[in-house]
Amino acid sequence: MSVVVIGLNHRTAPLDLLERMAIADGQLPKALHDLISRENLSEAVVLSTCNRTEVYAVAEKFHGAFADIRNFLGDLSYLPPEAFADHLYLHYDVPAVRHLLEVTAGLDSAVLGESEIQGQVKHAWECARNEGASGTTLNLLFRHALHAGKRARTETGIARNIASVSQAAVAMATERLGALQDKAVLVVGAGDMGEGMTAALAQAGVAEVRVANRTRSRAQALAERVGGKAVSLVELPTHLADADLVLTSTGSELPMIGVADVDRAMADRPDRPLLIVDIAVPRDVDAAVAGIEGVTLLDMDDLRAFAQQGIAERQREVARVEDILDDELQGYLVETSAREVAPMVVALRGRAEAIRVTELGRFRSRFTTLDAAELEAVEAFTKSLVAKLLHEPTVVLKDAAGSPRGDRLVAALRELFSIETKTSTES
Repeated sequence: MSVVVIGLNHRTAPLDLLERMAIADGQLPKALHDLISRENLSEAVVLSTCNRTEVYAVAEKFHGAFADIRNFLGDLSYLPPEAFADHLYLHYDVPAVRHLLEVTAGLDSAVLGESEIQGQVKHAWECARNEGASGTTLNLLFRHALHAGKRARTETGIARNIASVSQAAVAMATERLGALQDKAVLVVGAGDMGEGMTAALAQAGVAEVRVANRTRSRAQALAERVGGKAVSLVELPTHLADADLVLTSTGSELPMIGVADVDRAMADRPDRPLLIVDIAVPRDVDAAVAGIEGVTLLDMDDLRAFAQQGIAERQREVARVEDILDDELQGYLVETSAREVAPMVVALRGRAEAIRVTELGRFRSRFTTLDAAELEAVEAFTKSLVAKLLHEPTVVLKDAAGSPRGDRLVAALRELFSIETKTSTES
């Protein structure tokens, strides 16, 4: 079996394709059950963010698993595989592990070192565990990844300054508008991204933030934390007319703000411009809104370009993060290798015991003259003989656990004694 990751991200795919591949929270349980019901996948975790959609899986057969995940992505996006195959990346075994470590540490993000991905990885894993899609193998991998991400942010300066997509969105708006203190700001969406943008606005000194969300109580709770005001999505056109800046990031599969909404808002304020920053994937704002006079519409492509301008200082921390990831990768490989040893020891001793019992049975007819005490002595002698023969190999195997030598010994025993083990990394 192999750990594989197949997906596409902001580096390999255009925004319109990422939108087609995005999986909303409410869709995750169904997606996970779809994946693990396929013939060649035994475990799966799906990570879908504004920058990527990735499937981490335990593959029973490599080529079959690739086909299963590719077909899953085709079903998800309603696209034939040839329409997106060139945008996919594939990693398996050690490179797959390394990729997840880099993703969780923020090295593969549009905003280098961004902190939000840590929570997104954790959420994806928790969802998979809740649905029974993540077993022992992926649980071990994701534990190491989250630990690696935490170390990267606490032991280095990779997360210094702008370290999240939501912070970058507010910084990009500030660059466009100047100081935000006197601006009327509307935040659409009260999820993690909306919360991050609202917090960044409060730090920027915005006097009043209006928060609109499908669930009014969540908007109310978020607005109250920053001295803002919750507003209704039904009244969105009215609040658009009052805003200088709109920041949006919801989980909606369809645009939340259309051309008619913005047209109506701008009709009442012909000389007052409107900046909209849409960091949702799929996008919350109809792309045609960019054509309305007086409106500037920025999306994730614009944010990625903006983020590239300010990474020089954090780029110097990458080498230190890489060292941490090397250490965590080695720890993962050692633990994975060590988990192979215990089942092999049990299987080897089980094979020897089965042979001992079988051979005693074959010679049982020759022991008719022995009394109970003598039969017990024969039993004890054969058990002791087997234990002594296996003692040294067991010690050597345990000492080599977690090393390349241990892997070779396990493989040799498996072949020499035709032992099929169910390792502790299998579910």
